[in-house]
Amino acid sequence: MTADRPQDIINDLDDLLDAERAALLAGDLDRIPLLLDRKEDLIDRLNQIDEQGASLTVLQSKVIRNQALLDGALQGIRQASARLAEVRRVRRSLETYDEGGHKRTIEGEVLHKVEKRA
Repeated sequence: MTADRPQDIINDLDDLLDAERAALLAGDLDRIPLLLDRKEDLIDRLNQIDEQGASLTVLQSKVIRNQALLDGALQGIRQASARLAEVRRVRRSLETYDEGGHKRTIEGEVLHKVEKRA
């Protein structure tokens, strides 16, 4: 590994955070793990340098911004998963209320048909 100047590492991390943001906004979640290894390496190298200046403030705001985007993406994935689970549950049975206000379950039909063709 070459001994980069602190500003080179900061610039590389800045570019990487912009790429991470672009991937998150585009919904390209498959790209995030690929960027993570490089980001961890740059942060480790930056932590080994004693000279940390005002440039880190900009990076910190980008890290916070990207974390909010990641949190939003995870929340969206959880909500989609919960919605799919609800749809599957409704297929099996539907809970409703009758005219007296009593809970009623209507069992879903599971059709297993095999069609033979000659």
